[in-house]
Amino acid sequence: MLRAQLGVNDIARAGRPALSSSSSYQLCRKLHEYRIEQRAVDTMTQMDYKYSLLGSAVDNYRKRPLLLQVDDTPMNLFAVLEVKRELPRRWSTLGCFRKIRLYSFLFGLAVTFLIMASYILTGDKKGLLLTPSPYHFSSLVSPGPFAFNLSSVKDYAHIKLVVKSITSKVEFRSSRQMPELKSLVNSDPHLFSVIPRKFLPGVKNPCWYEEYTGNITSDPYRTNLYARYSRRFRTVFQHLRNTFREHLFHHDGKLYRMRCLPYFYIIGQPKCGTTDLYDRLRLHPDVKFTTFKEPHWWTRKRFGIIRLSEGFHDRYPVEDYLDLFDQAAYQIQGNFTANASGSPGKPDIIIGEASASTMWDNNAWVYFYDNTTEGEPPFLIQDFVHALQPDARFIVMLRDPVERLYSDYLYFGIANKSAEDFHEKVSESLQLFEGCLTEYTMRSCVYNTTVNNAMPVRLQVGLYIVYLMDWLTVFSRKQILVLRLEDHASNRKYTMHKVFDFLNLGPLSKEIESEITRSPASNTRRPADKNLGPMLPITKEILRDFYTPFNEKLAKVLRNDSFLWENNSKL
Repeated sequence: MLRAQLGVNDIARAGRPALSSSSSYQLCRKLHEYRIEQRAVDTMTQMDYKYSLLGSAVDNYRKRPLLLQVDDTPMNLFAVLEVKRELPRRWSTLGCFRKIRLYSFLFGLAVTFLIMASYILTGDKKGLLLTPSPYHFSSLVSPGPFAFNLSSVKDYAHIKLVVKSITSKVEFRSSRQMPELKSLVNSDPHLFSVIPRKFLPGVKNPCWYEEYTGNITSDPYRTNLYARYSRRFRTVFQHLRNTFREHLFHHDGKLYRMRCLPYFYIIGQPKCGTTDLYDRLRLHPDVKFTTFKEPHWWTRKRFGIIRLSEGFHDRYPVEDYLDLFDQAAYQIQGNFTANASGSPGKPDIIIGEASASTMWDNNAWVYFYDNTTEGEPPFLIQDFVHALQPDARFIVMLRDPVERLYSDYLYFGIANKSAEDFHEKVSESLQLFEGCLTEYTMRSCVYNTTVNNAMPVRLQVGLYIVYLMDWLTVFSRKQILVLRLEDHASNRKYTMHKVFDFLNLGPLSKEIESEITRSPASNTRRPADKNLGPMLPITKEILRDFYTPFNEKLAKVLRNDSFLWENNSKL
């Protein structure tokens, strides 16, 4: 049940208002409520709703808080219900409401806001963006001492106070406590039962032979969930079906199939050039990838997340993920007619996987793991990867976080994009983050699913050092290559050679190297987005102040001052 405390004097505080009980009124009311609900659903579907943040303590009565609760569980969000005093002289939709008094109009408006809020906050388990989890934190996130309304987001001094409040709370812990292997296995026993502890000797890529007990005449990919949701994936799997039986290995009366995991992962960050790096590496003859870029298995699909706006679906088993490497596994395996021993024919081929969410996206943790760590996830993606592949390698591509955020906004924004709209969304996101810091630690807020999903722009993705430090508690520094998009854009040959050396790839012919380094850049900004121009100077200044302490720590850890991004031109 949705309960609310309304900070508006003109709305009845208890019970139903004393309205007419005539049948005509009841009919009109039912129609009106249906219109309200339909309008709320339409608004939710279009994601074009508006809501305000808490005002300060000195605000007038029209800006008192609207506190929402679902099943007696307070949400980590806050809003303000603002009611206009001016009322129309008559109803334009239903003539039967002409004689209804002023407070009934206010009541109807309040119901509209509450229904909208219930859809937005609960999502009916279909809208993951703000879906409450069973482990949401018990207390409301305070708006902080420098709260402001969206109507005044351009108040420069106000926003500067918010940023100053945030940076004063920035602190970096020395290390996190790694979970025990037993705890990881207990959380996902099937994953650890499928992937072996040791891989084939003499093969560069982590591969193994798995006994195949299915019917060789049946479709081995009939239950794969990746194929269910995409026609393009189904086309790839159709090719794999046609060649599946000829790649089975017969030994001692049993059938075996080769299975592989990636040798390396491109793990982040979004809008930092990972697609361009992926496209260039695909041209290397010894590098193979999954059947498509960004399977997002580690961060989303294994939890049943397909799109964040659709809630939860069936969880993808690890077998579905391994199927994505079959095409590359066949090439490693080689031709069995020439090599009947089962030894791979091309042992130097390596496989890559490129999901830009792997480094940072742990938003599913709050739905699946007990909240026993004071608001911080007990398990991270890298804990599971390390338990299965302690020798894996990772490539991270970073970019000036200020420019990254604007590019992210332009790419993922749907409608009404502008520099002014970006400024408002940045201001709102900063206040949400600052409000979280009044209750929780910085790291807790970075991994706070509710705050992350509520922010209209993804500020947290640019806090690179927080994620990198957590990765470095699991993997050694030599296993993680960190690049800058700015360097890659200005000298692709230099960055690609760094990648080749990092992956221990052999020398290339001049023709292939030229093709890899000189091909046009991939996934550049769309013309329509370029026409919107740069962000406002005030927005850039605010974001620069916000990200500075994080960049300083990043440069110190990497021992490279270029990660301060002090003199970068816009890409």
